[in-house]
Amino acid sequence: MALKSSRDSRGRNAASKPPKRPSATRLWFKRWRNWLRGVGLVSLAMGGAGALAIGVVALDPAARLHDAATSLASLGRGPGFSIQEIRIEGREFSPREALLTAIATTPGEPILDFDPAAAKERLERIAWVEHAHVERRLPGTILIRLVERRAFAVWQKDRQFALIDREGRVMATEQLQAFGPLPLVVGAGAERAAAAMIDLLRSAPEIADRVQAIVRVSERRWNLRLQNGADVMLPEGHEEAAITRLAELQARDKLLDRPLAALDMRLPDRLVVRLQPPAAPSATPAAATPARSQRG
Repeated sequence: MALKSSRDSRGRNAASKPPKRPSATRLWFKRWRNWLRGVGLVSLAMGGAGALAIGVVALDPAARLHDAATSLASLGRGPGFSIQEIRIEGREFSPREALLTAIATTPGEPILDFDPAAAKERLERIAWVEHAHVERRLPGTILIRLVERRAFAVWQKDRQFALIDREGRVMATEQLQAFGPLPLVVGAGAERAAAAMIDLLRSAPEIADRVQAIVRVSERRWNLRLQNGADVMLPEGHEEAAITRLAELQARDKLLDRPLAALDMRLPDRLVVRLQPPAAPSATPAAATPARSQRG
């Protein structure tokens, strides 16, 4: 009887307690259960689509990269991504028209459509341009820095004149006087071999000051055409020794100040000097005799 009474009392105590209130988290999940179920389904669908996209990219990456580039380019066509300024630095003699043609874009064009590497390659094909640096500066500036070739000499061939750089590349064929006094080299092949000879003459200014032109003979050796019209024939492959010897003769004997017609230095043990012929004496006009008057 005592055991039964204790069970009855526990049952009455449990029945008398109020029900436990659900937690706030459980109530929130219960309230938003349907919404969360929808989000889960959407997430699952997006995950599947993403997995499918990854599989497609894996199968054809080139096409997907092209699509991405196309999307990026279309972004560059939006407001604020067009070319507003093309800035060129370092230009002195390069023709502006040639530069603009090589840049191949104009203000207002989409800046992301501009290819700096291709523009650099085209710019460096211009005879005046030694090196070009090209970059895009978002949102709207194209910056170009040029390093130009330097004019080195004037080359004459077949009565045509051209400006050349140190390597012999033709840079211009017009308005050569704008570049000031430059050495004149003459003949086929002279443009490619001129640099060493011009450097050699610059080391002997007492000779260089009297040289009018450096003439390439048979693409093998050099003649120096002096200001007075005389030719100094230099030996093939031994120009430096000949110039040194000529400078010594000029310092000691003032050889180049004489009325020379030609000076042949091609033989190592002999110097052949040919002087200009003496000027012919001017003819004295006969005295005028008065004409006799004739009477008829």
